[in-house]
Amino acid sequence: MKKTIRVWDLPVRLFHWLLVICIAMSFITVKIGGNAMDFHARAGYCVLALIIFRICWGFIGSHHARFINFVPSPKTLISFVSGKTPAGLGHSPLGALSVLALIASVGVQAITGLFANDDIAFEGPLAKYVSSSTVELFTSVHRLNETVLIALIALHLCAILYYQKYKGENLIKPMLLGDKEIDPSEEIKYLSADLGHASKDGGLQRGLALFLLSLIALILGYVISA
Repeated sequence: MKKTIRVWDLPVRLFHWLLVICIAMSFITVKIGGNAMDFHARAGYCVLALIIFRICWGFIGSHHARFINFVPSPKTLISFVSGKTPAGLGHSPLGALSVLALIASVGVQAITGLFANDDIAFEGPLAKYVSSSTVELFTSVHRLNETVLIALIALHLCAILYYQKYKGENLIKPMLLGDKEIDPSEEIKYLSADLGHASKDGGLQRGLALFLLSLIALILGYVISA
């Protein structure tokens, strides 16, 4: 009989799928241009709020959401790549690096967008507070990082397909439902410490996440509209 373990709490799952929606909206609206840039900006604000939330949740969230429980040390990374260390229930060491790179790239994109100016249809709400040379710098980084972000997203999708096809592991289902089903014969593939640590996902956790995200949105809204 398979063992069911809660890996991803609801806040992490909502963060993930809301981020997917907001990033997709950002890409679509920037290609349309014109009046759609208003929606591009709003999607960007949502992305920034979500990224700030995820960083905070990486310190106070449930077991598998915390950075300390999935960010690998160089020794752990080398050991995993060489096949000496089993994977965790959440992100593998390589997957963790991919996640960190995505968070960093998305964060850079959202922050630089606040100061960017395309001289046509969009000016970031904070561009007026910095010099024109700084605006040009942030605008350039915003454009260049788009390519980096697309590459990281493509890598992320390829990893999902690889795990599905060659390892028989569905990474999407746990991110939708939260649980991972482990066959007793497959337990050796995972860290024994992880098998005994289900992520807390009760009302207290969800209430804390809602309060945190609301606070972030309130502060960010004030800064943007100031």
